[in-house]
Amino acid sequence: NSKLRHVEKDVLIPQIMRDRAKERCSDKVQAFTKCCQETGFLMVVKCREENTALKDCLVGYYSDPSFYEECKAEYLKQREEYRATGIKKNRQKFTSNV
Repeated sequence: NSKLRHVEKDVLIPQIMRDRAKERCSDKVQAFTKCCQETGFLMVVKCREENTALKDCLVGYYSDPSFYEECKAEYLKQREEYRATGIKKNRQKFTSNV
């Protein structure tokens, strides 16, 4: 059964998308994090370029229908495994130093 509930479409799959997009944009995440650490309170002004690059990278993935389908397929696979075994698999989460 591949029907999706509201919470799956609006919360669970987007969470996978955010995690995977951050992984794929990790170079931009690191550049923005480094800039923020080096500039402190002036990061709003000094890190605009890094922030824009990061946002552009993330939004590119969020708006890509094939990326959504890839993440949806991953979610459905995890859901199927859970229903078969009753064991919830912990997803690897991308962690940022921000």
